[in-house]
Amino acid sequence: MAGTISKIVSFEDEELFIDEMDSVLQAFTYLAGRYGSGSVVEGVILWDSIAVQDEEGVKVFRVGEFPYVEGTLNVDMETLRTLERYFDEMESRWDELTVEEINYFVEMTNEALGRNIVFYDSYALGLDRNQAYIILNLKALQYLEHVVDAEDREVFEDALGMLMKYI
Repeated sequence: MAGTISKIVSFEDEELFIDEMDSVLQAFTYLAGRYGSGSVVEGVILWDSIAVQDEEGVKVFRVGEFPYVEGTLNVDMETLRTLERYFDEMESRWDELTVEEINYFVEMTNEALGRNIVFYDSYALGLDRNQAYIILNLKALQYLEHVVDAEDREVFEDALGMLMKYI
């Protein structure tokens, strides 16, 4: 896409990174809504982000979150139990889990299901543990830089500062 860049970023504290990216996304969403720009952060893929396609679309979650999204997947009971079995195994190995292993589990899950409904892009993107792939819209950022008024300048600068900490 024109005006976007993507970058692999590293972090030491995963929970802090997630909290800060959540704050960044909230701030830029507010500013985009108020000033009519596009989204500055167009996507964040964490090293352990997995997608499952159900009858409604694609749902993304992280290893270990499956029990929380289980009720949101529109799949038959047999598919759900197969997914649960493989995702529980991944979660049980959390401390030593690598992107290669997640990729292997995803391949095994799809093989057990007999169809490809589970996707894992982090391996193909070259991510490792404690890394994320961020897609930024520089045109939206530049637009906001020029139109944000004094009232929202601090919100803009704080969000940009948190984002730049990782870029």
